[in-house]
Amino acid sequence: MYYVYCIENVEKNYLYVGSTSNLSKRIEQHNTGRSKSTRPYMPLKLTAYIGVPTERQARRLEKYVKTGSGKAILKKRILQTEALV
Repeated sequence: MYYVYCIENVEKNYLYVGSTSNLSKRIEQHNTGRSKSTRPYMPLKLTAYIGVPTERQARRLEKYVKTGSGKAILKKRILQTEALV
């Protein structure tokens, strides 16, 4: 199983989307400073993830979510708890 995940630091208004096959290990890497792109934004909190069966699907979904329309859907439909009510 592969995961597309979203982590954020609300105080610094930072949202990061990535993909991995080992979600807990990857989040730990982000929060211990072993990821150069997220190091200045620690601590980061896992806010959402989606499981898919193949790495190819995970990469394609990650690429889409990083686009303008993908981030809009992520913020409006997935990260907003009011949207689920």
